Amino acid sequence: MEHETKYMLSVDQSTQGTKALIFDRSGKMIQRHDIQHRQIVDGNGWVEHDLEEIWENTKAAVKWVMEEAGILPGQIVGLGISNQRETVAAWNRKTGKPIFHGIVWQCPRGEQICEGVKAQGYSAMIKDRTGLELSPYFSASKLAWIFQNVPEAGPLAEKGDLCCGTIDSWLVFKLTQGAEFKTDYSNASRTQLLNLCSLTWDREICRIFGIPVSCLPKICDSDAIFGKTRMEGLFDEAIPISCVMGDSHGALFGQGCLEPGMAKATYGTGSSVMMNVGDAPVFSNQGLAASLAWSRGGKVQYVLEGNINYTGAVITWLQKQLGLIEHASETEGLALKANPRDRTYIVPAFTGLGAPYYNSDATALITGVTRMTGKPELVKAALDCIAYQIQDVLVLMDREFGKGTGRGIAALRVDGGPTRNRYLMQFQSDVLGIPVEVPGDEELSGIGVAYMAGIRLGFYDITDLFGDSGRERYVPRMDQEVRREKILGWKKAVERTVL
Repeated sequence: MEHETKYMLSVDQSTQGTKALIFDRSGKMIQRHDIQHRQIVDGNGWVEHDLEEIWENTKAAVKWVMEEAGILPGQIVGLGISNQRETVAAWNRKTGKPIFHGIVWQCPRGEQICEGVKAQGYSAMIKDRTGLELSPYFSASKLAWIFQNVPEAGPLAEKGDLCCGTIDSWLVFKLTQGAEFKTDYSNASRTQLLNLCSLTWDREICRIFGIPVSCLPKICDSDAIFGKTRMEGLFDEAIPISCVMGDSHGALFGQGCLEPGMAKATYGTGSSVMMNVGDAPVFSNQGLAASLAWSRGGKVQYVLEGNINYTGAVITWLQKQLGLIEHASETEGLALKANPRDRTYIVPAFTGLGAPYYNSDATALITGVTRMTGKPELVKAALDCIAYQIQDVLVLMDREFGKGTGRGIAALRVDGGPTRNRYLMQFQSDVLGIPVEVPGDEELSGIGVAYMAGIRLGFYDITDLFGDSGRERYVPRMDQEVRREKILGWKKAVERTVL
Protein backbone atom coordinates (compact mmCIF):
# COMPACT_ATOMS: atom_id res chain seq x y z
CA MET A 1 0.00 0.00 0.00
CA GLU A 2 1.32 3.43 -0.89
CA HIS A 3 2.58 5.86 1.76
CA GLU A 4 -0.18 8.38 1.12
CA THR A 5 -2.80 5.86 2.25
CA LYS A 6 -1.16 5.38 5.65
CA TYR A 7 -2.12 7.26 8.80
CA MET A 8 -1.04 7.92 12.39
CA LEU A 9 -3.39 7.32 15.30
CA SER A 10 -3.30 9.04 18.66
CA VAL A 11 -5.33 8.72 21.85
CA ASP A 12 -5.70 11.71 24.15
CA GLN A 13 -7.02 10.45 27.47
CA SER A 14 -8.01 13.62 29.33
CA THR A 15 -9.80 14.52 32.55
CA GLN A 16 -13.24 14.82 30.97
CA GLY A 17 -13.04 12.15 28.29
CA THR A 18 -11.07 10.19 25.74
CA LYS A 19 -10.34 11.32 22.18
CA ALA A 20 -9.12 9.24 19.29
CA LEU A 21 -7.52 11.21 16.44
CA ILE A 22 -6.25 10.27 12.98
CA PHE A 23 -3.56 12.20 11.07
CA ASP A 24 -2.48 11.98 7.46
CA ARG A 25 1.08 11.95 6.17
CA SER A 26 1.24 15.77 6.07
CA GLY A 27 0.41 15.92 9.80
CA LYS A 28 -3.15 17.15 9.25
CA MET A 29 -5.84 15.80 11.55
CA ILE A 30 -8.54 14.25 9.40
CA GLN A 31 -10.91 12.85 12.03
CA ARG A 32 -11.53 12.72 15.77
CA HIS A 33 -14.01 11.05 18.05
CA ASP A 34 -14.66 11.93 21.70
CA ILE A 35 -16.29 9.91 24.48
CA GLN A 36 -16.94 11.42 27.90
CA HIS A 37 -16.56 9.49 31.15
CA ARG A 38 -18.12 9.97 34.57
CA GLN A 39 -16.72 12.35 37.16
CA ILE A 40 -17.19 10.53 40.46
CA VAL A 41 -17.23 13.16 43.22
CA ASP A 42 -18.18 12.51 46.83
CA GLY A 43 -19.20 14.79 49.68
CA ASN A 44 -15.56 15.50 50.56
CA GLY A 45 -14.92 16.87 47.09
CA TRP A 46 -12.76 13.82 46.35
CA VAL A 47 -12.63 13.04 42.63
CA GLU A 48 -12.34 9.61 41.01
CA HIS A 49 -12.57 7.97 37.58
CA ASP A 50 -13.64 4.44 36.70
CA LEU A 51 -10.52 2.93 35.09
CA GLU A 52 -12.44 0.19 33.30
CA GLU A 53 -14.75 2.83 31.81
CA ILE A 54 -11.72 4.74 30.52
CA TRP A 55 -10.31 1.58 28.96
CA GLU A 56 -13.61 0.66 27.29
CA ASN A 57 -14.00 4.23 26.03
CA THR A 58 -10.47 4.15 24.59
CA LYS A 59 -11.27 1.10 22.50
CA ALA A 60 -14.64 2.48 21.44
CA ALA A 61 -13.21 5.89 20.46
CA VAL A 62 -10.55 4.28 18.25
CA LYS A 63 -13.11 1.98 16.60
CA TRP A 64 -15.49 4.86 15.93
CA VAL A 65 -12.88 7.30 14.60
CA MET A 66 -11.62 4.76 12.09
CA GLU A 67 -15.13 3.97 10.92
CA GLU A 68 -15.99 7.67 10.63
CA ALA A 69 -12.81 8.32 8.63
CA GLY A 70 -13.37 5.29 6.41
CA ILE A 71 -9.91 3.95 7.26
CA LEU A 72 -9.05 0.26 7.44
CA PRO A 73 -6.99 -1.16 10.33
CA GLY A 74 -4.12 -2.00 7.98
CA GLN A 75 -3.70 1.68 7.10
CA ILE A 76 -2.69 2.68 10.65
CA VAL A 77 1.09 2.87 11.09
CA GLY A 78 1.37 3.45 14.82
CA LEU A 79 -0.13 4.91 17.98
CA GLY A 80 0.79 7.76 20.30
CA ILE A 81 -0.81 8.29 23.72
CA SER A 82 -1.26 11.48 25.72
CA ASN A 83 -2.90 11.36 29.12
CA GLN A 84 -4.20 13.34 32.08
CA ARG A 85 -1.29 13.57 34.48
CA GLU A 86 -0.91 12.93 38.24
CA THR A 87 -4.10 10.81 38.19
CA VAL A 88 -3.18 7.40 39.60
CA ALA A 89 -4.26 3.84 38.94
CA ALA A 90 -3.61 0.66 40.92
CA TRP A 91 -4.46 -2.78 39.60
CA ASN A 92 -3.82 -6.49 39.97
CA ARG A 93 -1.00 -7.49 37.65
CA LYS A 94 -2.40 -11.03 37.18
CA THR A 95 -6.06 -10.24 36.61
CA GLY A 96 -5.66 -6.78 35.06
CA LYS A 97 -8.47 -5.53 37.30
CA PRO A 98 -8.27 -2.25 39.23
CA ILE A 99 -8.25 -2.50 43.02
CA PHE A 100 -9.71 1.02 43.30
CA HIS A 101 -11.00 3.81 41.11
CA GLY A 102 -8.46 6.13 39.53
CA ILE A 103 -7.75 9.02 41.92
CA VAL A 104 -7.85 12.19 39.84
CA TRP A 105 -5.20 14.91 39.88
CA GLN A 106 -7.77 17.40 41.23
CA CYS A 107 -8.45 15.24 44.29
CA PRO A 108 -7.04 16.63 47.57
CA ARG A 109 -7.37 13.43 49.64
CA GLY A 110 -3.60 13.17 50.08
CA GLU A 111 -3.45 16.41 52.08
CA GLN A 112 -3.05 14.77 55.49
CA ILE A 113 -0.40 12.43 54.12
CA CYS A 114 1.54 15.43 52.81
CA GLU A 115 1.18 17.13 56.19
CA GLY A 116 2.64 14.04 57.85
CA VAL A 117 5.58 13.97 55.46
CA LYS A 118 6.11 17.69 56.04
CA ALA A 119 6.08 17.16 59.84
CA GLN A 120 8.90 14.66 59.43
CA GLY A 121 11.01 17.37 57.82
CA TYR A 122 11.17 15.97 54.29
CA SER A 123 9.61 18.84 52.29
CA ALA A 124 12.85 20.52 51.20
CA MET A 125 14.55 17.25 50.27
CA ILE A 126 11.57 16.16 48.16
CA LYS A 127 11.48 19.54 46.38
CA ASP A 128 15.25 19.43 45.74
CA ARG A 129 15.13 15.95 44.23
CA THR A 130 11.83 15.97 42.35
CA GLY A 131 11.47 19.66 41.46
CA LEU A 132 7.94 19.61 42.91
CA GLU A 133 6.52 21.29 45.99
CA LEU A 134 5.11 18.77 48.44
CA SER A 135 1.42 18.75 47.53
CA PRO A 136 -1.59 16.42 47.32
CA TYR A 137 -1.83 17.55 43.68
CA PHE A 138 0.90 15.10 42.66
CA SER A 139 0.65 11.32 42.44
CA ALA A 140 2.77 10.23 45.42
CA SER A 141 0.30 11.06 48.19
CA LYS A 142 -2.58 9.59 46.16
CA LEU A 143 -0.75 6.27 45.85
CA ALA A 144 0.18 6.46 49.53
CA TRP A 145 -3.54 6.88 50.31
CA ILE A 146 -4.32 3.71 48.37
CA PHE A 147 -1.74 1.73 50.37
CA GLN A 148 -3.20 3.09 53.60
CA ASN A 149 -6.87 2.62 52.74
CA VAL A 150 -7.30 -0.24 50.24
CA PRO A 151 -6.80 -3.51 52.15
CA GLU A 152 -5.62 -5.62 49.22
CA ALA A 153 -2.89 -3.17 48.13
CA GLY A 154 -0.26 -4.30 50.65
CA PRO A 155 -0.68 -8.08 50.23
CA LEU A 156 -0.70 -7.79 46.42
CA ALA A 157 2.47 -5.67 46.55
CA GLU A 158 4.22 -8.23 48.77
CA LYS A 159 3.46 -10.95 46.21
CA GLY A 160 4.68 -8.74 43.34
CA ASP A 161 1.18 -8.63 41.87
CA LEU A 162 0.39 -4.92 42.23
CA CYS A 163 0.87 -2.33 39.49
CA CYS A 164 0.74 1.35 40.44
CA GLY A 165 1.09 4.09 37.87
CA THR A 166 -0.40 6.97 35.99
CA ILE A 167 -3.10 6.60 33.34
CA ASP A 168 -0.58 6.06 30.53
CA SER A 169 0.84 2.97 32.24
CA TRP A 170 -2.70 1.61 32.77
CA LEU A 171 -3.48 2.04 29.06
CA VAL A 172 -0.16 0.57 27.90
CA PHE A 173 -0.75 -2.44 30.16
CA LYS A 174 -4.27 -2.98 28.79
CA LEU A 175 -3.29 -2.30 25.18
CA THR A 176 -0.53 -4.91 25.35
CA GLN A 177 -2.72 -7.42 27.25
CA GLY A 178 -0.51 -7.14 30.31
CA ALA A 179 2.77 -7.70 28.47
CA GLU A 180 4.16 -4.20 29.18
CA PHE A 181 4.13 -2.09 32.33
CA LYS A 182 5.83 1.17 31.35
CA THR A 183 5.66 4.93 31.64
CA ASP A 184 7.64 7.76 30.06
CA TYR A 185 9.84 10.40 31.67
CA SER A 186 7.29 13.20 31.32
CA ASN A 187 4.66 11.32 33.32
CA ALA A 188 7.18 9.95 35.81
CA SER A 189 8.40 13.48 36.54
CA ARG A 190 4.90 14.46 37.70
CA THR A 191 4.51 11.70 40.31
CA GLN A 192 6.81 13.34 42.94
CA LEU A 193 8.69 10.03 43.01
CA LEU A 194 11.25 10.64 40.23
CA ASN A 195 14.70 12.01 41.00
CA LEU A 196 15.23 14.69 38.33
CA CYS A 197 18.99 14.35 38.38
CA SER A 198 19.44 10.57 38.45
CA LEU A 199 16.34 10.09 36.25
CA THR A 200 15.28 7.06 38.33
CA TRP A 201 12.60 6.36 40.91
CA ASP A 202 13.91 7.81 44.16
CA ARG A 203 13.92 4.90 46.60
CA GLU A 204 14.09 7.08 49.70
CA ILE A 205 11.11 9.19 48.66
CA CYS A 206 9.16 6.05 47.77
CA ARG A 207 9.93 4.71 51.25
CA ILE A 208 8.77 7.97 52.87
CA PHE A 209 5.41 7.66 51.10
CA GLY A 210 5.20 3.91 51.73
CA ILE A 211 5.22 2.96 48.04
CA PRO A 212 7.29 -0.10 47.01
CA VAL A 213 9.45 0.69 43.98
CA SER A 214 8.66 -2.79 42.68
CA CYS A 215 5.05 -1.64 42.08
CA LEU A 216 6.08 1.20 39.77
CA PRO A 217 6.45 0.98 35.98
CA LYS A 218 9.66 0.91 33.94
CA ILE A 219 10.55 4.46 32.80
CA CYS A 220 11.21 4.83 29.06
CA ASP A 221 11.99 7.54 26.53
CA SER A 222 8.86 9.35 25.40
CA ASP A 223 9.51 8.06 21.88
CA ALA A 224 10.27 4.49 22.92
CA ILE A 225 8.44 1.50 21.52
CA PHE A 226 6.18 0.81 24.48
CA GLY A 227 4.86 -2.39 22.98
CA LYS A 228 2.46 -3.43 20.28
CA THR A 229 -1.31 -3.64 20.33
CA ARG A 230 -4.08 -5.30 18.38
CA MET A 231 -6.56 -3.49 20.62
CA GLU A 232 -8.41 -6.70 21.42
CA GLY A 233 -8.79 -7.70 17.79
CA LEU A 234 -9.48 -4.34 16.17
CA PHE A 235 -6.18 -4.56 14.28
CA ASP A 236 -5.31 -7.67 12.28
CA GLU A 237 -1.62 -6.88 12.68
CA ALA A 238 -0.35 -5.38 15.92
CA ILE A 239 0.71 -1.73 15.64
CA PRO A 240 3.54 -0.15 17.69
CA ILE A 241 2.86 2.28 20.53
CA SER A 242 5.72 4.64 19.68
CA CYS A 243 5.09 7.64 21.93
CA VAL A 244 3.69 8.30 25.39
CA MET A 245 3.59 11.74 27.03
CA GLY A 246 1.55 13.59 29.61
CA ASP A 247 -1.02 15.77 27.88
CA SER A 248 0.69 19.08 28.64
CA HIS A 249 4.01 17.77 27.39
CA GLY A 250 2.33 16.53 24.23
CA ALA A 251 0.90 20.00 23.74
CA LEU A 252 4.33 21.59 24.26
CA PHE A 253 5.74 19.37 21.51
CA GLY A 254 2.71 19.87 19.28
CA GLN A 255 3.08 23.64 19.66
CA GLY A 256 6.65 23.38 18.37
CA CYS A 257 8.14 24.72 21.64
CA LEU A 258 11.35 22.84 20.99
CA GLU A 259 13.84 25.52 22.04
CA PRO A 260 14.63 26.97 25.50
CA GLY A 261 12.50 30.01 26.34
CA MET A 262 9.47 28.96 24.31
CA ALA A 263 6.27 28.70 26.38
CA LYS A 264 2.72 27.47 26.02
CA ALA A 265 -0.46 27.35 28.07
CA THR A 266 -2.99 24.56 27.76
CA TYR A 267 -6.54 25.57 28.68
CA GLY A 268 -8.41 22.48 29.80
CA THR A 269 -10.33 21.62 32.94
CA GLY A 270 -7.30 23.12 34.63
CA SER A 271 -4.30 24.68 32.95
CA SER A 272 -0.65 23.88 32.53
CA VAL A 273 1.68 26.77 31.78
CA MET A 274 4.96 25.29 30.58
CA MET A 275 8.30 26.61 29.35
CA ASN A 276 11.08 24.65 27.68
CA VAL A 277 14.29 25.37 29.64
CA GLY A 278 16.68 23.07 27.77
CA ASP A 279 18.86 20.14 28.78
CA ALA A 280 19.32 21.03 32.47
CA PRO A 281 16.65 21.54 35.13
CA VAL A 282 15.82 25.01 36.46
CA PHE A 283 14.73 24.74 40.09
CA SER A 284 12.31 27.39 41.33
CA ASN A 285 11.86 28.76 44.82
CA GLN A 286 8.75 30.69 43.79
CA GLY A 287 6.13 27.95 43.53
CA LEU A 288 6.93 26.67 40.03
CA ALA A 289 7.59 23.03 39.27
CA ALA A 290 10.68 21.65 37.53
CA SER A 291 9.79 18.67 35.36
CA LEU A 292 10.90 16.83 32.27
CA ALA A 293 9.52 17.93 28.94
CA TRP A 294 10.28 14.59 27.31
CA SER A 295 13.10 12.27 26.43
CA ARG A 296 13.76 11.62 22.76
CA GLY A 297 16.46 9.29 21.55
CA GLY A 298 17.95 9.14 25.05
CA LYS A 299 18.22 12.93 25.40
CA VAL A 300 16.06 14.76 27.93
CA GLN A 301 14.73 18.29 27.94
CA TYR A 302 13.37 20.00 31.03
CA VAL A 303 10.56 22.47 31.70
CA LEU A 304 9.38 24.95 34.26
CA GLU A 305 5.68 24.54 34.88
CA GLY A 306 2.85 26.05 36.83
CA ASN A 307 -0.38 24.12 37.26
CA ILE A 308 -3.75 25.75 37.84
CA ASN A 309 -6.63 23.67 39.18
CA TYR A 310 -9.62 25.52 37.72
CA THR A 311 -9.66 27.33 34.40
CA GLY A 312 -12.04 25.72 31.89
CA ALA A 313 -13.77 24.13 34.88
CA VAL A 314 -14.87 27.61 35.94
CA ILE A 315 -16.99 27.78 32.79
CA THR A 316 -18.45 24.37 33.62
CA TRP A 317 -19.28 25.72 37.09
CA LEU A 318 -21.15 28.67 35.52
CA GLN A 319 -23.12 26.21 33.44
CA LYS A 320 -23.86 23.31 35.76
CA GLN A 321 -23.79 24.73 39.26
CA LEU A 322 -25.02 28.29 38.69
CA GLY A 323 -27.14 27.75 35.58
CA LEU A 324 -26.00 31.08 34.09
CA ILE A 325 -25.26 29.64 30.67
CA GLU A 326 -26.36 26.64 28.63
CA HIS A 327 -23.16 26.32 26.60
CA ALA A 328 -19.60 27.59 26.91
CA SER A 329 -19.93 29.35 23.53
CA GLU A 330 -22.27 31.91 25.15
CA THR A 331 -19.54 33.32 27.37
CA GLU A 332 -17.81 35.42 24.71
CA GLY A 333 -20.91 37.40 23.80
CA LEU A 334 -21.91 37.89 27.44
CA ALA A 335 -18.43 39.11 28.41
CA LEU A 336 -18.47 41.65 25.61
CA LYS A 337 -21.84 42.98 26.88
CA ALA A 338 -20.54 43.39 30.45
CA ASN A 339 -19.92 46.81 31.94
CA PRO A 340 -16.18 47.35 31.41
CA ARG A 341 -16.02 49.35 34.67
CA ASP A 342 -17.37 46.49 36.77
CA ARG A 343 -14.74 45.31 39.27
CA THR A 344 -16.05 41.85 40.07
CA TYR A 345 -13.35 39.22 40.62
CA ILE A 346 -13.83 35.47 40.93
CA VAL A 347 -11.03 33.47 42.54
CA PRO A 348 -11.86 29.81 41.75
CA ALA A 349 -10.15 28.15 44.72
CA PHE A 350 -12.76 25.39 44.85
CA THR A 351 -10.22 22.84 46.11
CA GLY A 352 -7.50 25.26 47.16
CA LEU A 353 -5.10 27.24 44.98
CA GLY A 354 -2.54 25.71 42.64
CA ALA A 355 0.59 27.41 41.32
CA PRO A 356 2.15 29.67 42.34
CA TYR A 357 0.34 29.72 45.70
CA TYR A 358 -0.13 26.01 46.49
CA ASN A 359 -2.53 26.70 49.34
CA SER A 360 -4.92 23.82 50.01
CA ASP A 361 -6.81 25.86 52.63
CA ALA A 362 -7.86 28.64 50.24
CA THR A 363 -11.57 28.80 49.40
CA ALA A 364 -13.29 30.28 46.37
CA LEU A 365 -14.37 33.90 46.44
CA ILE A 366 -16.48 36.40 44.50
CA THR A 367 -15.67 39.98 45.38
CA GLY A 368 -16.28 43.48 44.02
CA VAL A 369 -19.97 42.84 43.36
CA THR A 370 -22.26 45.89 43.23
CA ARG A 371 -25.97 46.39 42.68
CA MET A 372 -25.28 46.72 38.96
CA THR A 373 -23.40 43.40 38.67
CA GLY A 374 -25.40 40.94 36.60
CA LYS A 375 -24.96 37.82 34.54
CA PRO A 376 -22.66 39.40 31.91
CA GLU A 377 -20.36 40.77 34.62
CA LEU A 378 -20.16 37.42 36.43
CA VAL A 379 -19.39 35.61 33.19
CA LYS A 380 -16.73 38.19 32.33
CA ALA A 381 -15.16 37.76 35.79
CA ALA A 382 -15.10 33.99 35.27
CA LEU A 383 -13.21 34.39 31.99
CA ASP A 384 -10.92 37.03 33.43
CA CYS A 385 -9.86 34.77 36.31
CA ILE A 386 -8.50 32.26 33.80
CA ALA A 387 -6.23 34.91 32.29
CA TYR A 388 -5.15 36.28 35.67
CA GLN A 389 -4.11 32.85 36.92
CA ILE A 390 -2.02 32.22 33.83
CA GLN A 391 -0.47 35.67 34.14
CA ASP A 392 0.55 34.89 37.74
CA VAL A 393 2.45 31.83 36.60
CA LEU A 394 4.03 33.32 33.49
CA VAL A 395 5.44 36.34 35.32
CA LEU A 396 7.25 34.04 37.74
CA MET A 397 8.37 31.76 34.95
CA ASP A 398 9.89 34.65 33.02
CA ARG A 399 11.73 35.77 36.15
CA GLU A 400 13.02 32.30 37.08
CA PHE A 401 14.21 31.41 33.59
CA GLY A 402 15.73 34.79 32.85
CA LYS A 403 17.64 35.14 36.17
CA GLY A 404 18.65 38.64 35.17
CA THR A 405 19.95 37.65 31.72
CA GLY A 406 17.36 39.72 29.90
CA ARG A 407 15.90 36.65 28.21
CA GLY A 408 12.16 37.11 28.08
CA ILE A 409 9.15 35.26 26.74
CA ALA A 410 8.48 36.65 23.29
CA ALA A 411 4.98 35.20 22.94
CA LEU A 412 2.68 32.65 24.54
CA ARG A 413 1.40 29.77 22.45
CA VAL A 414 -1.97 28.50 23.64
CA ASP A 415 -4.26 25.54 23.07
CA GLY A 416 -7.45 23.97 24.36
CA GLY A 417 -11.16 24.62 23.94
CA PRO A 418 -11.29 28.04 25.67
CA THR A 419 -8.84 29.46 23.11
CA ARG A 420 -11.78 29.75 20.72
CA ASN A 421 -13.08 32.52 22.96
CA ARG A 422 -11.87 35.72 21.35
CA TYR A 423 -12.64 37.87 24.37
CA LEU A 424 -10.54 35.61 26.62
CA MET A 425 -7.60 35.49 24.21
CA GLN A 426 -7.51 39.27 23.81
CA PHE A 427 -7.76 39.76 27.57
CA GLN A 428 -4.99 37.20 28.06
CA SER A 429 -2.70 39.15 25.74
CA ASP A 430 -3.65 42.40 27.47
CA VAL A 431 -2.84 41.25 31.01
CA LEU A 432 0.37 39.54 29.89
CA GLY A 433 1.59 42.44 27.77
CA ILE A 434 2.87 40.04 25.07
CA PRO A 435 1.31 38.42 21.98
CA VAL A 436 -0.81 35.30 22.36
CA GLU A 437 -0.73 32.83 19.46
CA VAL A 438 -3.60 30.42 18.79
CA PRO A 439 -2.92 27.57 16.36
CA GLY A 440 -5.38 26.55 13.69
CA ASP A 441 -5.79 23.14 15.34
CA GLU A 442 -6.84 22.92 18.98
CA GLU A 443 -6.04 19.29 19.81
CA LEU A 444 -2.37 19.94 20.55
CA SER A 445 -1.90 17.11 23.05
CA GLY A 446 -3.08 14.53 20.54
CA ILE A 447 -1.15 16.26 17.77
CA GLY A 448 2.08 16.26 19.77
CA VAL A 449 2.08 12.54 20.50
CA ALA A 450 1.01 11.68 16.95
CA TYR A 451 3.92 13.72 15.61
CA MET A 452 6.47 12.25 18.01
CA ALA A 453 5.16 8.72 17.40
CA GLY A 454 5.35 9.28 13.64
CA ILE A 455 8.86 10.76 13.81
CA ARG A 456 9.99 7.71 15.80
CA LEU A 457 8.66 5.41 13.08
CA GLY A 458 10.05 7.46 10.19
CA PHE A 459 6.53 8.39 9.08
CA TYR A 460 7.20 12.12 9.65
CA ASP A 461 10.26 14.34 9.26
CA ILE A 462 10.43 16.80 12.14
CA THR A 463 11.56 19.62 9.81
CA ASP A 464 8.27 19.37 7.89
CA LEU A 465 5.88 19.58 10.83
CA PHE A 466 6.31 22.87 12.66
CA GLY A 467 5.66 26.35 11.37
CA ASP A 468 3.82 29.56 12.25
CA SER A 469 1.31 29.38 9.42
CA GLY A 470 -2.29 29.27 10.51
CA ARG A 471 -1.73 30.85 13.94
CA GLU A 472 -4.09 33.62 14.98
CA ARG A 473 -2.14 36.30 16.83
CA TYR A 474 -3.55 38.57 19.55
CA VAL A 475 -1.47 41.59 20.55
CA PRO A 476 -1.83 43.75 23.68
CA ARG A 477 -4.21 46.70 23.36
CA MET A 478 -4.88 47.62 26.98
CA ASP A 479 -3.53 50.81 28.51
CA GLN A 480 -0.65 49.99 30.86
CA GLU A 481 -2.18 51.81 33.82
CA VAL A 482 -5.48 49.99 33.37
CA ARG A 483 -3.56 46.72 33.19
CA ARG A 484 -1.69 47.51 36.39
CA GLU A 485 -4.90 48.36 38.26
CA LYS A 486 -6.68 45.21 37.11
CA ILE A 487 -3.79 42.97 38.16
CA LEU A 488 -3.56 44.73 41.52
CA GLY A 489 -7.27 44.12 42.08
CA TRP A 490 -6.77 40.44 41.28
CA LYS A 491 -3.89 40.16 43.75
CA LYS A 492 -6.02 41.68 46.51
CA ALA A 493 -8.83 39.23 45.73
CA VAL A 494 -6.44 36.27 45.97
CA GLU A 495 -5.16 37.49 49.33
CA ARG A 496 -8.71 37.39 50.69
CA THR A 497 -9.09 33.68 49.85
CA VAL A 498 -6.31 32.66 52.22
CA LEU A 499 -7.22 34.71 55.30
